[in-house]
Amino acid sequence: MSHLPARRVLLAGSLALLTAATACGGSGTAPAPDAASAPAAEAPRGSSGGGSPHPTAVAPEAPAPDAPAAPAARPKPAPGVSARWVVYDRKTGRTLSKSGANRTVRSASVVKLLIALDYLGSRKGKVAPAHAARFAKMLRSSDDSAATFFWNLGGKGAIVTRMKKKISLADTAPPPAGQPGYWGYTAISARDIAATYRFLLDRASPKVRDTIMGHLGKATKCGTDGFDQSWGIPAATKRRHAVKQGWSGFGLTPPYPCANNSRYVPAAGPDLGLGRPVLHTTGTIGAQARYIVVVLTLNPAGASYRVSGQRLTKLTRELVKGL
Repeated sequence: MSHLPARRVLLAGSLALLTAATACGGSGTAPAPDAASAPAAEAPRGSSGGGSPHPTAVAPEAPAPDAPAAPAARPKPAPGVSARWVVYDRKTGRTLSKSGANRTVRSASVVKLLIALDYLGSRKGKVAPAHAARFAKMLRSSDDSAATFFWNLGGKGAIVTRMKKKISLADTAPPPAGQPGYWGYTAISARDIAATYRFLLDRASPKVRDTIMGHLGKATKCGTDGFDQSWGIPAATKRRHAVKQGWSGFGLTPPYPCANNSRYVPAAGPDLGLGRPVLHTTGTIGAQARYIVVVLTLNPAGASYRVSGQRLTKLTRELVKGL
C-alpha cells in the first residue's frame, strides 16, 4: 500500500493532483490537508514487501552455489508504460540490468523506506514501544496513516533531505513546497532506491537493517487500504524475497477483493509523473538478499490496477529470470 489513506480528501489542489495522489500502496487516497492533524499521506501506497532475505531476520535459506551472474536482461515494457529499473548483484558488485535508472517519478509508498531509515537512525535502531505497532503496519501493510504520523514526527521533507545526504542519493527530492504533507510526491529514481537498499543492507547498523528487513519479510498480501500488493517481485519469483511496493493514481477503492490469508510468497523540479498512475516494486531476492531489484513504472492514464500489476509482474519476471 503506501498511499495516503483514502479517509480524507485534500482540501487543496486540482482534481488532477488529487487523483494522482491516491492509492499508493495500500489505499490510493489523497492526503489530508497539511495541518496540526497529520495529513493523509499522498495516495502512494503499495509499499509493503515480501519476505525479508536477511539471514538474521528470517531462517536462512540454503545458500545457492557460486553460480555466474544471470545475463543482463533488457525486456520491453508494455505499450504506453514508461519503466525504469536496476537489478544489482551484491555478491559480485555488478549491475546486471538497468534502464532509465536516473529518471525520476513520484515515490508513492516506496518513500516509507526513507521514513523508516530516518526514524531508526535517530534512535539508535530502536522503535519506541508506543510506536511499534504503527511502524510495523507502515512497512508490512503499507499503512498510510502510519506513514503520515512518522512523516510529521520527522519534519516532513526534512526526512528526505537528511537521507539524501546520508546515503548520497543523486535524484531524490522532497515533495513540492506547496504539498509538504504529500509524502508520496517525493521524487525517486531506480538507482537511488537501489542505493538505499545497498545502504540498508551493507552500511546501516545491524539493528536498523534487521528491523526493516524483518518487517518487509512479514509483509501482508493486502495493504491496510484493501489493495492487493502481491504483484511484481512477489509474483515473479518463488525465491525468498523482501519487498516494498508502491502505487498511486488508481482511485480510493480497491478494484477487486484482496484476502489476507497469509503473507505472499510467490521542470521546475523532478518529474513526478502526475496525471498518470504509478506502480513500483522494489526489494531483494535470494539468500543473504543477494539481488537488489527496483522496477518503477508510470502507466497510461486510466490504466486499470489489475492490468498494470500484470504488466509489472511480466516485466519483473523477465528481469529476474535466472537469478
